[in-house]
Amino acid sequence: MKSNNSIALEIFKNISLSKKEIDFIDSKFEKISLTKGDVLLCSDTQVTNQYYIFSGCLRSFFVNSLGKDHTTQFAVKDWWISDYISFFTEEKSVMTIECLQDAEIYRLSRKDMNSLCEDIPKIETFFRNKMEKAFTSFQKRILEYLSITAKERYIKFITTYPEIEQCVKNYHIDSYLGITTESLSRIRKIII
Repeated sequence: MKSNNSIALEIFKNISLSKKEIDFIDSKFEKISLTKGDVLLCSDTQVTNQYYIFSGCLRSFFVNSLGKDHTTQFAVKDWWISDYISFFTEEKSVMTIECLQDAEIYRLSRKDMNSLCEDIPKIETFFRNKMEKAFTSFQKRILEYLSITAKERYIKFITTYPEIEQCVKNYHIDSYLGITTESLSRIRKIII
């Protein structure tokens, strides 16, 4: 096995890999350091990469026609982030991704991901499982947005993602939950 500097051993920690596979995987990832406020991805661009978060916190958001931004995802250690509509369809991106806390991330291109999946079938299984979980999570979030109260959404958010609440500003949380800052304040007063 390779040294602890291997990103393959970090990302694919539950998969048994040979030294050759580890070296091959490591060659496909590019390390990037971001500081708070950096923009990783702008809307209306072609997206060919996805990003693994090693440390820090990022968020993806889109800005509607009225100029209001809507947070669609937060990403912390061991999560992935991109504009997946653009990544998978080659359409222009609608998301912007910004760094909320200094971060160390690893970039993987779609081409390199496909290469890894073709050459190491257990990597394809890993990505398929990740996508299934992500799709399930997004669908549950949509259904909850439509069926539970703002208070219930906030309680679920802080229960499910306590590490994220500590990293982000209130207006990021309210934009993620689809509520106003004032509503978030009222909800917090009620549950404290």
